[in-house]
Amino acid sequence: MCRWLTLCGVVAVLVGCAAPRPAPVRDGTPPPAAEPASDAAGAVPKTDAQTHVVRPGDTLLGIARQYGVTVKDLVGWNGLSDPNQIHVGQALRVGAAPAAGGAPAGAVAQPIAITQPVDVQPVKTPGDTAPPVAGGFKQEPRGGKQPYSDEAWASLNPRATTVPAAPAPAAPEPEKAPGNTTWLWPAAGQVIETFDEGTNKGVDIAGKPGDPVVASAGGKVVYSGSGLRGYGKLVIIKHDANYLTAYAHNQQLLVKEGDSVSKGQKIAELGSTDADRPKVHFEIRKQGRPVDPLKYLPAR
Repeated sequence: MCRWLTLCGVVAVLVGCAAPRPAPVRDGTPPPAAEPASDAAGAVPKTDAQTHVVRPGDTLLGIARQYGVTVKDLVGWNGLSDPNQIHVGQALRVGAAPAAGGAPAGAVAQPIAITQPVDVQPVKTPGDTAPPVAGGFKQEPRGGKQPYSDEAWASLNPRATTVPAAPAPAAPEPEKAPGNTTWLWPAAGQVIETFDEGTNKGVDIAGKPGDPVVASAGGKVVYSGSGLRGYGKLVIIKHDANYLTAYAHNQQLLVKEGDSVSKGQKIAELGSTDADRPKVHFEIRKQGRPVDPLKYLPAR
């Protein structure tokens, strides 16, 4: 009896273990996409290919490198007053907005096949009346160098007009001597030193010792001697209230103080007293002030 009860219990256990169990259920549905964080006002920013939503750890420099743009671009596109103040969830434009009616971002320009010849003409400047250049290409200026000449200049500027040279101004008439006559050269030699108010009060005329020195105009001898250092043997003639003349470096004086002399009269012989060579130093003084004798003497 006991053995039979034991057998029944074992059978009951085996039957219970063999009973079917419900299989575990696995949900294969993908989780919903995470929604972008809302901004401070609670609004969820709209994203597209030109927008980046700031995530934790993002920096403006990192975002610029990620999209191949510059930090300056990001600041300008988003109107950022402080590039360091961006916050999580902020939507940033990462591409320039296309112009109205323009191609969308990422569009690639396509070449247009040209089937007709194009006539290229140079841009004309105002007032240029030259006809179009054959072939549409400007042929000037030409390269290379050549020596300057009137012919070379004309060949490079075929449309240039020759401007006549302005006539040289006429030489002024020399100042008249007292008595409304012309002054006379005191010696026949060459001028070797011209007038300079600071260094030379007259002109120096070269010659040979003994050459005649004549009065440039008529007047009265007011000095004849060698008392003025640097002038050697000197004659001074007063012509009127305004003018007097001086003749220096003579080797011999032929007039004395108080003598009246006429224009062209020989008054001395050319020499080299107080001078480095034979010459006559000639001065004209107007109201006591030295003037340039070449403006008074006639042209040779």
